[in-house]
Amino acid sequence: MCIRDSSNSMAIPINIEDLLNKRKIESNRIEFKKGWNPDKIYRTVCAFANDFDNIGGGYIVVGIEEEERTGIAKRPVTGVPIEALNDIQKDMVGYNNKIEPYYMPRIDVQEVDGKSVLVIWAPAGVNRPYNVRERVTAKQSPSKWYIRSGTSTIEAKGEVLDELREMANRTPFDERGNERIDISDISPALVLDYLQTVGSRLANDFESKPFVEILGQMDLLTGPTEHQILKNVAAMMFCKNPAKFFPTTQVDIVIFPEGCIENPNNMIEVPKIIGPVPDMIKQTLDYIRTNVIKKRIIKPKDKAESITFFNYPYQAIEEAVVNALYHRDYQEREPVEITIEPKKISILSYAGPDRSISLDAIHKAEHLKSRRYRNRRLGDYLKELQLSEGRATGIPTIQDELRKNGSEPARIETDEDRTYFLIEIPCKEGFENVNEPLNEAINEAINEAINKNALSVLLEISKSPYIKRKALLELMDISKATLERIIKQLSSEPLGLIEYQGSLKTGGYVLTEKGLAYLTALK
Repeated sequence: MCIRDSSNSMAIPINIEDLLNKRKIESNRIEFKKGWNPDKIYRTVCAFANDFDNIGGGYIVVGIEEEERTGIAKRPVTGVPIEALNDIQKDMVGYNNKIEPYYMPRIDVQEVDGKSVLVIWAPAGVNRPYNVRERVTAKQSPSKWYIRSGTSTIEAKGEVLDELREMANRTPFDERGNERIDISDISPALVLDYLQTVGSRLANDFESKPFVEILGQMDLLTGPTEHQILKNVAAMMFCKNPAKFFPTTQVDIVIFPEGCIENPNNMIEVPKIIGPVPDMIKQTLDYIRTNVIKKRIIKPKDKAESITFFNYPYQAIEEAVVNALYHRDYQEREPVEITIEPKKISILSYAGPDRSISLDAIHKAEHLKSRRYRNRRLGDYLKELQLSEGRATGIPTIQDELRKNGSEPARIETDEDRTYFLIEIPCKEGFENVNEPLNEAINEAINEAINKNALSVLLEISKSPYIKRKALLELMDISKATLERIIKQLSSEPLGLIEYQGSLKTGGYVLTEKGLAYLTALK
């Protein structure tokens, strides 16, 4: 596949408002500049290209002032005069030549608040470390190396420069080119859906521009202009069957109703989950949310408020699943394995944590921060799709959600060679008695609110889990408006007897644990 593109002016693959409000992208990856100052700006371009902390490069937005209190863009924006934009873009061609090895940031002009702003996108470079003239505007100026330190750009010296050089030889797997991936393997529908979901202006150009040009503007190509190839992340995200290139890219779910040690022969294997990474995450979470997670509501006699808790808090499971598919080694011929037992859910992925994370930190299972990411770009995509909160936040979130639920903390395990990563999420103690009747106070309150029609709806849902509104309407002699009112009443607090589970296409209404307990108590 040969691709030629001599222009670095292109739409960025993210919504401008997300940048201005620092949504989906970490603050240390965004820098606002009121005016055009090429010397300072190119130091930051160099820092983003070096990507010392493997954050995925960053964005510089020119024509923007920063709010001191919030750190987001001050509105309305200052903007860049139209007459200056052409000169700036012409000057950047020369300034790019003052970066060694050669590096070309992407640029985009966007209209905000009726004014033009210049967005410079500087992805992590594949040929780091990069250096740039200290003053790109001067005829003679020494070259220096720069990195990001928090939200600032600093010169890399001494041991930091040595480490930068040492890290530079490790291009994350998802950023590497793959000769086996052809453009025909990439689904235009998946790409367009992503661009529309994140609100990228590229979605507007989708029909008018060649598909390969769209992929180039998304920084999914690498190599010289005469022979560019697709990056691994393109297949991870936008190929319907990434296992074609990364064997055993799948999620295996196994259920042991009595426990894998207590009775290993009593085992239920769920059909394997395959597809692009975002789809695997969504399918896995849909299954667990629908079939595994259960809720209980208890009304303590000495308190006015009822208490809601779960066998597993959903967000803890969500973080663990996302982490497993984000951080796994896609060169390993092993699936992500999820084992469900009465007392825990175990999520196993290969390989294990990077050696930049100490064994002590792993055993403490509180905060794991790696200096090296196998799949840096994949993490960016997952965050932009709001499937991930951001780097190094997964384990703290898991432990915090378990703590709030009254559960024991999760346990993390690996071996000396870091060949695997296992996280065990415990079931909340005492949750096995899920069908015990509710206390009298709750039953009395429910009885007062439930009329004959509402009770009929409950009974129909109990007989046909995942039933839809249309089917309920066909079974009952009530109006559509009455059914809507009943569903709202039954699903809202203080009742909370039913809930909708699953996708819009395949899901439907089911009884909550509270609803099941209520019907049990009536018998």
